[in-house]
Parts: sequence; structure tokens; C-alpha cells
Amino acid sequence: MSSERGKDIAEGSSRINPVDQQQPPTPSRYESQKRRDWNTFGQYLKNQRPPVPLSQCNCNHVLDFLRYLDQFGKTKVHLQGCMFYGQPEPPAPCTCPLRQAWGSLDALIGRLRAAYEENGGSPETNPFASGSIRVYLREVRECQAKARGIPYKKKKKKPNQGKGNDESSSTMHFS
Repeated sequence: MSSERGKDIAEGSSRINPVDQQQPPTPSRYESQKRRDWNTFGQYLKNQRPPVPLSQCNCNHVLDFLRYLDQFGKTKVHLQGCMFYGQPEPPAPCTCPLRQAWGSLDALIGRLRAAYEENGGSPETNPFASGSIRVYLREVRECQAKARGIPYKKKKKKPNQGKGNDESSSTMHFS
């Protein structure tokens, strides 16, 4: 049959093998966003003067990219001198800047970190996994929390269920 198939292709036959017709599955929303983010970051590096090859990208380029994205943000972050600083729901508008929300930046870094490795980058050299990126994200989170007057609390780890035979694993915990 494979010789028939080759003959059909060579002769331009209109017979179509159902296996050839299958479309690749449409990517998930996450995969589509990850590809878009990766392409956007690549374009950002190309637009630098001089352009930065991906192989020479480091955490400083990533930090510059995150700061660049702030101009497109939609989250009002009150400055310390603003009379609404620390108020979760200010009663009136002010001139404080719009920034990228911490959660958006955190999710973006997660997608770019995965995309870097999927595109051949080594986990050891992944600029998105750098400690300075984690520090930057922590500072953004704390700054935005103070500006809104809403503290971020660390999530408590849930007790291990089903491990060991001690009686605490069989009791119900309320939080």
C-alpha cells in the first residue's frame, strides 16, 4: 500500500488517506499564551540596540523586559506620597501610574521559564529562573500590597494526608 500511496502523491491523486487528514490538536489556552509570550520576548530582544541574541540573554534583559511591560499595565499602584496610598478602594481618581499586576508578571515568568527550556535552553542557564527575577517579583508583590493596603499572606502548607500512621492524619482540620 505504501507504493500505491507514493504513486498517488506523484500522480496528484485526489484520494486522501484519513490519517493524513488529521489536524494537530489545537493548543490549550496556556500553550497559546506561552508561545505568544515567547515570541513577544524574542521580538523585544531583537528590537534592542544592538539586538540581543537569545543565547546571550541574561536576567538583566528579563528584568528590563518586565519594566518595559509596565507601560502597558492596567493596575493602579499608588506612590508613597499619594493620599490614597494604602487604601484598598480609593474614593477618587489620582495621577499614580498604571503598572503590570504582580500576578500577571509571576504567571508570565512561569510561562517564559517553561518556553525557554522547551526551545532548547538549559535549565542551568535559564535567565527566567534566576534568583534576581524572584527577588524582583517579591519586591513588586510587596510594593503593590502596601500601595493597596492589602498584605499578602504566605499560604500555609497543608498537612500531609495519607502518610504515616499517626492519628493526626485521620483527623479533620479546620482552618
